[in-house]
Amino acid sequence: MIGRTRSVALTGLEGHVIDVEAHLAASLPAFAIVGLPDASLNEARDRVRAAVSSTGLQWPNRRITVNLSPASLPKSGSAGDVAIAVAVLAAAGLVDARKAAGAVHLGELGLDGGVRPVRGILPAVAAAVAAGSPRVVVPTVNLDEARLVPGAEAVGVESLGGLARLYGNEKARLPEGGGRWRGQEKNGKGGRAVPRDRPRSSPAAGPGPMDLDLREVRGQDEARWALEVAAAGGHHLLMVGPPGSGKTMLAARLPGILPDLDPGEALTATSVHSIAGVFDPGGGLLRRPPYEAPHHSASASAIVGGGSHLARPGAISRAHGGVLFLDEAPEFSSQVLQTLRQPVERGEVVLHRSAGAVRYPARFQLVMAANPCPCGHFAGTGERCSCTPMARRRYFGRLSGPLLDRVDIQVDVRPVRGGLDEPGEATSEVRARVEAARNRARSRYRGLGWGTNAHAPATWLRERTSRGALTGLLRALDRGTLSARGVDRALRVAWTLADLAGRGAPGPDEVAQAMVLRMRGTAVGAVA
Repeated sequence: MIGRTRSVALTGLEGHVIDVEAHLAASLPAFAIVGLPDASLNEARDRVRAAVSSTGLQWPNRRITVNLSPASLPKSGSAGDVAIAVAVLAAAGLVDARKAAGAVHLGELGLDGGVRPVRGILPAVAAAVAAGSPRVVVPTVNLDEARLVPGAEAVGVESLGGLARLYGNEKARLPEGGGRWRGQEKNGKGGRAVPRDRPRSSPAAGPGPMDLDLREVRGQDEARWALEVAAAGGHHLLMVGPPGSGKTMLAARLPGILPDLDPGEALTATSVHSIAGVFDPGGGLLRRPPYEAPHHSASASAIVGGGSHLARPGAISRAHGGVLFLDEAPEFSSQVLQTLRQPVERGEVVLHRSAGAVRYPARFQLVMAANPCPCGHFAGTGERCSCTPMARRRYFGRLSGPLLDRVDIQVDVRPVRGGLDEPGEATSEVRARVEAARNRARSRYRGLGWGTNAHAPATWLRERTSRGALTGLLRALDRGTLSARGVDRALRVAWTLADLAGRGAPGPDEVAQAMVLRMRGTAVGAVA
């Protein structure tokens, strides 16, 4: 007496379709789950037993063994509750075993038999479709999210009793006010459920300030230009200036001038948000770049990701495809700042825990804002600053050299002096230039595996840059004002400047300007 169905086990963003088998033996009553379940999944024994009883069905008075195959793969979470219950009911002959075996089941069970929503539905359904199992049963609340996956035949269920009825058991009891299948309707012939047409997905604004306009930022022409260059090439950005100079306003408007995410990036970003439990499927996939601005008291686990069993995505993964903004960056703990070095370089983070390692994408634009000193007034002549030289060095020294070396553009944001009545360019105008520059870069890198200048290999770019244009960079390297990594990153910025200017390759002027953007105004002497 064996019942079979399927579910999905998630390891990071990677989903694995697993076989759920229930065996009933004529022995002393017992219930065991094998196949490396974690504590929350192992507790499904009590949830499943109570849920089956709440549907009015007879719990099998046998020894029940549920196997989650492959047994060597760790499984976690409560998303396997429904699959375990369906396998047990199929083994007991209480539902149609053939129908139960033909679908992938996801969802957590309540003690009253209700099917509750779970995280990670989007990557789980995508894994099921990729494995050749397009028919997926999900909680009603997660149905819109499941239908975002192309090719998925997703249906939603509100209760275990409703699911048992669909699988041929009309004696199953429905909870009060529950049990209907959302997205299903009776055809009037034998009560068979048929799916309605799926709604089309529509673009949705990501969790960033997409409605903010650059027109609201008055003055700061140099900082606005640095923001545009950063957006055009996907470069990391550091802004240093006194309080009230507009650093936070500029950073909050960066997502608005970034292009829409391509379909692959949108699916990946949405999957991360689904696992993190912060995705609203009402508007479809995340088409706009996300924006994350954690408080400076955030821990390393909150920023990078963490958890006691299998780590969940942190702010850097939720910002994948968009912007991670660290306001008052020197106020963040040194541990948090140092953990950013590897993700900034590699575009992903690998988190190791006792239950295994998970890999999350983390291809974001890092934007940091900092005051020049603890009091914030060491700007211009510095007459208003009350900090000692040691205090200033200690404060800004919290941003380590290795981290700053990975930041492509570093600019001073000076106090605004007049010009408050003159509006700047609107976000739409700047975004048009950014998209044009990105299209030039995308056309140049077509088929090479990268799409922006910030991610292009420096070797490839050097081979296509004239010797005369490289002279200033090589001279700065010899003088020690730029590191080898700094030379490569300045070269990438130079190519972005060329794309904005509509040129095929950077010349000496673009390289010199890239060095100025890189070195906070100190590159003029290095170029001379």
